[in-house]
Amino acid sequence: MEINVKSLKFDADSKLLDYVQKKVSKLSRFAEEIDNIDVTLSLLKEPDNKSVKLQTHVLGQDLLITRSAKSFEDAISAAVDAMKENIRRAKEKSAGK
Repeated sequence: MEINVKSLKFDADSKLLDYVQKKVSKLSRFAEEIDNIDVTLSLLKEPDNKSVKLQTHVLGQDLLITRSAKSFEDAISAAVDAMKENIRRAKEKSAGK
């Protein structure tokens, strides 16, 4: 599985990039069909000013999750948890066909 990380409006340090790789790579346990995941990190002007967007294609469906939090770590964890749920639903939907 290939993980593409893009940071908007800032330069992500290696510690943050390692954290993203570690958390997002766990998604491969839920679906072997995942070829690549695009991760976009961005800064917002809102109180929860760190945003994470996960985007992938699984079982014929495009999955997109966006989460915001006060830290990138919290936003990444929330986005990965939501993506796990979406992958589970996509698998159930494709098995039901």
